[in-house]
Amino acid sequence: MNQQSETADQEQQTVARILLVEDDPALRLVMRNVMENNDYDVLEADSRVAAEAVLKVNPDIAALVLDLGLPPSPHTTTEGLATIKSVMDGLYPAKIVVLTGQDEESSALAAVREGAFDFLAKPSSSADILNAVQRAVLFYQNERTLSEQEGLTKLQINAKVADGLKAVREEAEEKLVRKVLKETEFNVYQSAAKLGLKRESIYYFLKKFGIKREDS
Repeated sequence: MNQQSETADQEQQTVARILLVEDDPALRLVMRNVMENNDYDVLEADSRVAAEAVLKVNPDIAALVLDLGLPPSPHTTTEGLATIKSVMDGLYPAKIVVLTGQDEESSALAAVREGAFDFLAKPSSSADILNAVQRAVLFYQNERTLSEQEGLTKLQINAKVADGLKAVREEAEEKLVRKVLKETEFNVYQSAAKLGLKRESIYYFLKKFGIKREDS
């Protein structure tokens, strides 16, 4: 293999793969175009069953954009929440960005409690969806780096039986947030910029994980 081919292969390996789980083909097409225009490798599914099939073949998916209302029950969140459970139970490292109706904030929060990374209310702009995916991919990539450096993959497998994957993912997120805060000497603004988050999100993580300045 020549050097040019090797370089092309390396670039291909660094492209983040996104799975769009949405039963509205028009919306799915819009999101696909946005993601592909930003150099993401995009896969699609229109139901929980289809999403599970895609994940089995592509376990390296970095992020899911998931509509909570999926067939055969598009007017409830049953299938969306079941999809999150499948991702968690399957030990897939993908981050989940949930799309929900404006009057379903409680359902979105329930999805986050089940392990979703973030949620957006419909209708959301393409820019908002892209920003959420970029944050999710950033966390996914940093957690992979931590896994390689600290053997977190083995920890995940062992902890699944004891505590469940949700607890392990939260531990990985906490490790990453603590690491960045330490690098910035607890500068919330710089930490937010480094993680691609809003400052409010950093304060959320501080409260969620009980992180204090003296901890860093």
